[in-house]
Amino acid sequence: MHYITYTDGGARGNPGPAGIGVVIYSLKHENIKALKHAKEDLELVEKFGKYIGKTTNNQAEYNALLAALKRVHELGATEVHCMLDSELVVKQLNREYKVRDPDIALIFTKVWNEIINFKKVTFTHIPREKNKEADQMVNEAIDRAQHG
Repeated sequence: MHYITYTDGGARGNPGPAGIGVVIYSLKHENIKALKHAKEDLELVEKFGKYIGKTTNNQAEYNALLAALKRVHELGATEVHCMLDSELVVKQLNREYKVRDPDIALIFTKVWNEIINFKKVTFTHIPREKNKEADQMVNEAIDRAQHG
């Protein structure tokens, strides 16, 4: 099973109250090239947001990705194409940038350990405007936590 995840993490302040957003799609037809998908080729599986307490933007981005990978593993994914608007996270996971922050290194390791559950995982940077659903999940989660 091939899944495509859109994830986002955000903090109001850096660090500050933070949330994650995850949107998961499956491919309607397994023969479609996942990275060349059109919206009509995708089927929404689920989307969710979660408040994660006080943290940094980058930590929230990684936590969103980790939550997505764990969920698609539960769903039986064999291949996952991860779409993120965090260029830093994508470049770190694609080994273009080193992870220097010790707090990020901890989450990076958790993500890396989750990757072994799949035959193939890709990380692709997308513009923020193509990640609106995940961003909405982040903001709704933070709003719920702050305003009840």
